[in-house]
Amino acid sequence: MRAAYFKDKNIELIEKKRPELSKGEALLKVLIAGICNTDIELHKGYYGFEGTPGHEFVAIVEECPDCPELVGKRVVADINVLDANLSGGSYSGDRRHAPNRTVIGIVNHDGAFAEYLKVPAENLYVVGDNVADDTAVFAEPLAAGLEVSQQIHITGNMRVMVLGDGKLGILTALALKLYNPNVLLIGKHADKLAIAAAQGVATHCIESADELSGLASKLGKYDLVVEATGSEDGLSYAIDFVRPEGTVVAKTTSHKPTSLNLAKVVVDEISIVGSRCGDIGLALSTLEQGLIDVSGLIEAEYDFDEFVSAFEHACRKGSKKVLVRM
Repeated sequence: MRAAYFKDKNIELIEKKRPELSKGEALLKVLIAGICNTDIELHKGYYGFEGTPGHEFVAIVEECPDCPELVGKRVVADINVLDANLSGGSYSGDRRHAPNRTVIGIVNHDGAFAEYLKVPAENLYVVGDNVADDTAVFAEPLAAGLEVSQQIHITGNMRVMVLGDGKLGILTALALKLYNPNVLLIGKHADKLAIAAAQGVATHCIESADELSGLASKLGKYDLVVEATGSEDGLSYAIDFVRPEGTVVAKTTSHKPTSLNLAKVVVDEISIVGSRCGDIGLALSTLEQGLIDVSGLIEAEYDFDEFVSAFEHACRKGSKKVLVRM
């Protein structure tokens, strides 16, 4: 089978054997995959990654000896894979933080930038017939956006801000809009802010990050600020916007180090919450009900033969979602 292979900041399209299944696993034929900022960070050296990345995908179940009823079904997947000794219902904790877990396309588990991959059947979610492939492929990043609502009790009268108008920032703002009618999204790209504005999210466009310090004094303080800038400086900016005893949720994963004014965090008693993956089932249900329209986030679609060009496109500053179809 064909697969993309990342090593030493290079990308190759290689031929490799199809995955061999172990107990409880399914062989998936990938239909479409999305290129994520995390994939770009992996290419730059995050996690010291080497292998086949890709964790946003829709696939068809081709083989599943232990759950034959899944064969032929269109699926998405939770990307956090339990150690074999903990799978099959023996682990009751949060699989996202299970010991010795692997992560599809990120940590010790080949990903979806390939014709086939294997995934435990217990990680799979069947996609409804009313959801197109290029919508369902957003289940994983939308789950990450929705995760904030599962970590923080959000009420309708809170002042909520999302900082950063990248793909994750927009999805997070749209997700939080389901819980709070007054979400404000701040970013530097009018065309991308318009995607959120069309679905009822308030927006504010800036020309550069240098404006943020002055903007904080003009807009006042917020109860909840979600940092989704993709920048190592984003968390510092987010702290400027949050009220004393407020909460900052950190979404950015960068290969660069971050510095913080911890004195302000301590004196103002600010809570900082890390936020990563979310509930794929919740995201898929949201898409199936049509509560969020992701179509405006798609910038381009490439065939897998053009993967290198697709990745270069995704790396362009300000690009929206780039999809790769097998």
